[in-house]
Amino acid sequence: MRRRRKARRRIPAKYMLWFLSVLCVAAMFASFLFDVPFTPLNTAAGYVFIPMQKGINEVGTWVTSLTNNLEQLRDVMEKNEQLQAQVDELTTELGTYQMEQYDIEDMRRLLDLDEQYKYEKIGASIIGKDAGNWFDTFIIDKGSKDGIEVDMNVIAGSGLVGIVTNVGPNFANVRSIIDDRNSVSAMVLTTSDKCFVNGDLEMMSQKQVIGFTDLTDEDDKAAIGDQVVTSYTSSKYVPGLLIGQISELNTDANNLTKSGTITPAVDFEHIKNVLVILDKKQSVQSAEN
Repeated sequence: MRRRRKARRRIPAKYMLWFLSVLCVAAMFASFLFDVPFTPLNTAAGYVFIPMQKGINEVGTWVTSLTNNLEQLRDVMEKNEQLQAQVDELTTELGTYQMEQYDIEDMRRLLDLDEQYKYEKIGASIIGKDAGNWFDTFIIDKGSKDGIEVDMNVIAGSGLVGIVTNVGPNFANVRSIIDDRNSVSAMVLTTSDKCFVNGDLEMMSQKQVIGFTDLTDEDDKAAIGDQVVTSYTSSKYVPGLLIGQISELNTDANNLTKSGTITPAVDFEHIKNVLVILDKKQSVQSAEN
């Protein structure tokens, strides 16, 4: 029987490298100390250590570069955060400035409106509204304690907004002329021909206009662009309040009346402050008589 050969014990590579490294270092140290030439060992050491030193230098350079890049990135991020904070602050200031400018313009329009209509009035701010984009119904911060009553007219912008429908001690509900339930007896200002302006939220949403019907334009003088105001025959609205301008005019099938659309004088998507006319239609009519 053949005897099995004993497996040769191999020295691990890492120990061999360590041994050679120590040997080379010792040789170089002896050569330097005793001035003995060890050319072969020096050459071997050069082959072993120079690539190692080069690799170590490259790794050190890479680590240093990475550290510098991280520091630069940290500086850039800090500067970005500072710039973003400045942008946010300026944006807030701009928004505040725009709101203040809007408030100033809004108050200027109300003052002009106050001069235009010589009725007794009181200013009020809107504190609530129904869901949606349009101010078809809303709540103001004035009520019976301030002299507000049901059926008082409400104006803003350049003309008629709506009418007070309910009053509490310190609030009141307003229904605007664009609401589906509203109908206003009106007339064309240039001809005094009467018509009815009817609220229509769907039409307002689609075309930003409201409709009018039953215009008795016997002389065929009404035209697009003419102003439409509240009529003196209205039972709830004081006369002469601007509703808007005719934007579309059509002859009805009966050839006796006309209908069309009106572009409102009020921006019903953006209302903040209003004027409530304290003179009701009945009191105005009594004063005229």
